[in-house]
Amino acid sequence: MQSDAILLRDLTDDGILRLTLNDTGRRNALSEAMLKTLADSFAEAGGNPSVRVIILAANGPAFCAGHDLKEMTAGRAGPDRGKAYFAKVMAMCSSVMQGIVTCPKPVIAEVTGIATAAGCQLVASCDLAIAADTAQFSTPGVHIGLFCSTPMVALSRNVGNKHAMEMLLTGDMTPADRAAEIGLINRAVPAEALQDATMEMARKIASKSSMTLATGKRAFYAQREMPLAQAYDYASNVMVENMLAHDAEEGIGAFIEKRAPLWQDA
Repeated sequence: MQSDAILLRDLTDDGILRLTLNDTGRRNALSEAMLKTLADSFAEAGGNPSVRVIILAANGPAFCAGHDLKEMTAGRAGPDRGKAYFAKVMAMCSSVMQGIVTCPKPVIAEVTGIATAAGCQLVASCDLAIAADTAQFSTPGVHIGLFCSTPMVALSRNVGNKHAMEMLLTGDMTPADRAAEIGLINRAVPAEALQDATMEMARKIASKSSMTLATGKRAFYAQREMPLAQAYDYASNVMVENMLAHDAEEGIGAFIEKRAPLWQDA
């Protein structure tokens, strides 16, 4: 790993890729450079058969402080007062968040410190999230006259409407235990146990068929946006195709024969 890189990459022997935000001087802000690096990393990991699960972690006291406001302010210098630049950055950020959702590999956020604004959006966009019990989350745009509209998209798809609106309208910090209660994260654990807890979950998931995981992740997000009857039709078709896959036949056979399955990820 390059210690001076803004994003560190470490792939374990069991297929767990740790992506660690490492721009600590900017509180791991989603600068243009960070957004591009994240986009490239998720795209590469999605197509890498050696990667089975991705953990998104961070160094320093902040998991991610959201957009780099100094960089954004500098973008106002153009004759359009920054409109084109702001549109470009928002498109880059939205692409990263959607890239996490569409990545065929499960993505787990491992959160220490604070995750604010687009940093909170980053956590909400991950499939799973485990946080240190000292972590805090917020969408504080209202404090500076900027409603957290894009973080709202991920937030509102993870927590109930009233909980999401409370975070968005007040901008208050939400402690980790409360974040777990409202569904923003899976659970909060003691800080010293965070990495072990995340790795335990990652290893459990990595032991499954990657074909099955990719099928399920894709179907989960697709059916969620459909009316009930359409969702059942879609999910039924997914199940039929899944049943015809090698790993489903192998897994069912292994269960009946009381042995461990031998996945081919196909």
